[in-house]
This record gives sequence, C-alpha cells and structure tokens, in this order.
Amino acid sequence: MGLADMTEGTSETAELKLEDFLPYRLNVAAALSSQALSETYAPRYGISVPEWRVLVTLGQYGEMTGKAVGEHSHMHKTKVSRAVALLQERKLVARKANRQDLREALLSLTPTGRRVYQDLVPAALNFSRALLDALEPTERAAFDRALRKLTERSRALAGNGRAKNE
Repeated sequence: MGLADMTEGTSETAELKLEDFLPYRLNVAAALSSQALSETYAPRYGISVPEWRVLVTLGQYGEMTGKAVGEHSHMHKTKVSRAVALLQERKLVARKANRQDLREALLSLTPTGRRVYQDLVPAALNFSRALLDALEPTERAAFDRALRKLTERSRALAGNGRAKNE
C-alpha cells in the first residue's frame, strides 16, 4: 500500500497498519537517522542525542533559555533539563541568571562547548549529504517541498488540537 492508498476505505473498515501509517514512518526515519548520526559523534564525545540537540541548538543560536531550546528542538522540558545538566557537568554548557526573568536561566556554550560544536558541524553536514545521496536531485527537491508542507500541516493540526483541548 502506498501513500495514495491511505485515503481509501471508511473508518469502519479501515485497519491501521503501522508500517503504512505516515506518522509512524516519519518517526522511524527520524529515529534511525538520529541513531546513525549519533554513531559519528557519540564515540568521540560521549554525548547522547538530546545532548547533541542542545549543543547544536546553542551552537547555532547562542544564548537561550532551556524552554527556548526545547521549543526549537521539539524536546520535552525534562529531556532538555537532563541534557543541560549533563553538558554542564562536562563543562560544555554554562548557565547564568536571566535578569529579565529570574525563574529562568540563560544557557550558552562554554569555550570548550564551542570547540566541540565547531568540530561536530562538518561531520553532521557530511552525514546529511550522505543521507541525501539516497535521492536523485529531482527527488531531493520534491522531498524538501513535501517535508516543508507536512511540517506546516502538522504544526497547523497540532495548533488546532491544542485549541480544542484547552
């Protein structure tokens, strides 16, 4: 069954097969690519996927709150908090008081964290290129467009779900 076949059938006769269910397939692809990517940095730096996400988010955007890191990386606040604590222990992330909101701390990379980030970037970009090598150039462009549309639709549907539940 392909994606085009997903809309056929009624809710009474429809059967959910995870292997054909788009959210499941996207999650599997994301999990497998994250796992494969982690094999490029975990042995060298001993950091987990959530720690990597915090590190590269701070590397790209600079100083942020943990809440902002979580929102950007779509990670739950407890995962962000644990990752930040571990990165702090390893002196890769620094925390300072947020003068505008004393309930929150501002996070940033330490000089050591910045060096690790700069070392990780080429390997991450090479991994991304290697992953995309599975697609022809025209497929890459179509995939990019489709992924953008699915992301926007998911964002809209998630917003609609929140409004209904509040």
